[in-house]
Amino acid sequence: MRIVLGLEYCGVGFCGWQSQPQGCGVQDALEAAVSVIAGARTAVTAAGRTDTGVHAAFQVAHFDTTAQRPLTAWVRGVNSHLPAGVAVSWAREVGDDFHARFAATQRGYRYVLLNHPVRPGLNHGLIGWHHRPLDADAMNRAALHLIGQHDFSAFRAAECQAKSPVKELRLAHVERRGDYLLCDFRADGFLHHMVRNLMGCLIQIGAGARPPEWMHEILQSRDRTLAAPTFDAAGLYLTHIRYPAHFALPESSDRWLFA
Repeated sequence: MRIVLGLEYCGVGFCGWQSQPQGCGVQDALEAAVSVIAGARTAVTAAGRTDTGVHAAFQVAHFDTTAQRPLTAWVRGVNSHLPAGVAVSWAREVGDDFHARFAATQRGYRYVLLNHPVRPGLNHGLIGWHHRPLDADAMNRAALHLIGQHDFSAFRAAECQAKSPVKELRLAHVERRGDYLLCDFRADGFLHHMVRNLMGCLIQIGAGARPPEWMHEILQSRDRTLAAPTFDAAGLYLTHIRYPAHFALPESSDRWLFA
């Protein structure tokens, strides 16, 4: 049978989602916990691979097993074997046509940015920070240039393994809540470091160092060297994964502070 899990995790202390030889990936922790409950070594596949220091308010993963367990065992039982920074929120049984990665039709990220002269202490590692005042309206005008299907090579990491740099960005929006900026991005898929590279450019525009139209110039250039440096991973959260309606799965979670 195939089981799908919804989970959340804090990226601090992990070297990203993907399994690593030294066992420091979130995938390593989840596979070890699932294997205990399944009574056999079990591999899990996720909807997306987050980088070192990136968090997930909503991640989806699936695995195959012959073990007959109540769904609660795949939640509470698995959680009892996970480190404190990782938790399974729900479990469902699905058909073999479901695939956490390839069945997803849309993914979304939120970048949580503290815009304040003084750096964060309490939320260190959980939010990004920029000390100069940022103009959210200018950032939103710049973000409009990103909407649609484009070649995002200018925002692609050199080590990106995606077959094509062409993605369809469906949402790019910045909302101010007091001293915080919540920056949302949704697309059919994302390139390696794409959101963090977009954030680097948006922050320069918000700070007044560049006009909103600069975003269009960078996008059209397809030249990574012309864009802003990659921004900090700390404030980035995977928040949204959409599947075809017949799977009847949640798309997001409201269990976190910045939902």
